[in-house]
Amino acid sequence: MRSSWHPALAFVLIFVAVFLLHAPLLQLPYFWDEAGYYVPAARDLFLSGSLIPHTTVSNAHPPLVMAWIALWWKCAGYAPAVARSAMLMIASVSLFGVFRLAKSVANTPVAIAATVCTGVYPVFFAQSSLAQVDLAAAGLTLWGLVAFIEGRWRATAIWFSLAVLAKETAILALLALVAWELVGLLTRKTARLRGLWEASESEYHLERVLPLLIPVLPLAAWYGYHYARTGYVFGNPEFFRYNVAATLNPLRFVLALMLRLWQTFGYMHLWLLTGGMLLAMWLSPVKDGDIERPRISIPVQARFFVVIVAYVVAMALIGGAVLARYLLPAVPLVIILAVSTLRRRLRYWPAAVAVVAVAFVVAWFWNPPYGFSPEDNLAYRDYVLLHEDVERVLEARYPMAHVLTAWPASDELARPWLGYVTRPMQVVRIEDFSLEQIISAADFRSNFDVALVFSTKYEPAHPMLERWQEWTEMKRRFFGYERDLPPGAAARILGGHIVFSEERKGQWVAVIEMQREEFLNARNQN
Repeated sequence: MRSSWHPALAFVLIFVAVFLLHAPLLQLPYFWDEAGYYVPAARDLFLSGSLIPHTTVSNAHPPLVMAWIALWWKCAGYAPAVARSAMLMIASVSLFGVFRLAKSVANTPVAIAATVCTGVYPVFFAQSSLAQVDLAAAGLTLWGLVAFIEGRWRATAIWFSLAVLAKETAILALLALVAWELVGLLTRKTARLRGLWEASESEYHLERVLPLLIPVLPLAAWYGYHYARTGYVFGNPEFFRYNVAATLNPLRFVLALMLRLWQTFGYMHLWLLTGGMLLAMWLSPVKDGDIERPRISIPVQARFFVVIVAYVVAMALIGGAVLARYLLPAVPLVIILAVSTLRRRLRYWPAAVAVVAVAFVVAWFWNPPYGFSPEDNLAYRDYVLLHEDVERVLEARYPMAHVLTAWPASDELARPWLGYVTRPMQVVRIEDFSLEQIISAADFRSNFDVALVFSTKYEPAHPMLERWQEWTEMKRRFFGYERDLPPGAAARILGGHIVFSEERKGQWVAVIEMQREEFLNARNQN
């Protein structure tokens, strides 16, 4: 009887914990890429039934997650809290996948510890309520791994098919596993290497490979449909250039590979767990009685390893923005391996895991001493609150003004359904707040009445590498880095003065009012 309700109980506990931890975040308006692509795409599907978005330029991501959000809006109403609840359901299923995978390859204590660590890992935690696709693809990939390792071939094909329809990069796990199984076929008679796969030669047959190839079909069908409707396959030309064509440089690959390795094994206090694992490897396994605590089998570890390597290398090769969320399918595998090693070799391993979990929670609120994406911890909440405040001021004081600003604030002001303003405002767009863009904007200052300037990236007060000019130049050359001009300097160049400013933990916003008599008179009359 117990075995029948235990999985359901585990999921319920995960679901309740996830919703309680994220409850304060549910009402937040949409953030950055949510507002720029995923929410408009889901809204287009919700309103018109179109799988191809028309209020934003299509980047060819498969529509599964957007359809899921649209379904929730259909059932519960259009609101950020509904979309975030839909994503929390996906996060709960994903964490349950971590639990099932760890339990399948190790045991229940490791599964519980790995699930807790994954759930509170800052990147996973922050992404759990954001309307984006990477966490969904990661969770479905983990469920595909569960089915694959347990030898359930039909379920393997289904889970991985759903994963690639959540995000196309889930194909990386499939390709890695297919390559690994084919290498196993070629080396099955080599005694020295046979231990990396199952011992029995009967395991090496195409039945293991075919379920991994089936998900290619729905992904190909989606791309065929996308091409038929838009005339291009892998997203609009600018999206393809930014994420593929512009990244194929040997030096950029090396730099990105270093960043990807850090994001996989050290980022946001993950180094505490992986470092503890490496130190524990020097210790002898703990014995319970006369029996050593077991490890995850070598064939399973090998499969985890090839999936991790595939994501690290591929995400270093492609992707204009080196975002940590792209590695979400790999990080839970690292966590499972590390937790299993700690349990095998440390008598008091729960204490070590507890320290790691606490460090992860601290990293929700503590920003590292270097630039990072605010979506990797609760810095994204600071961004949203800042923009809520400043755009509320703009709407109250300057309802008819033309506002100079950059994306994503330009969309936040022009699209009330993103949750920041109650009616559209007139926007004059620039690319960013670099010196060049501000000087260019000053040449047509008669076209706007106020400017909304904000930090487009997190900048610590004293960056770790601020004196390494070569690194700054490489970031500018390969990763599109531009330093935001401070509000005071922007005001002087634009010929205005700051009427509102606010700052939160390395992020800031400001409103600059142009000093033109006719505009000031009109505003005073309002």
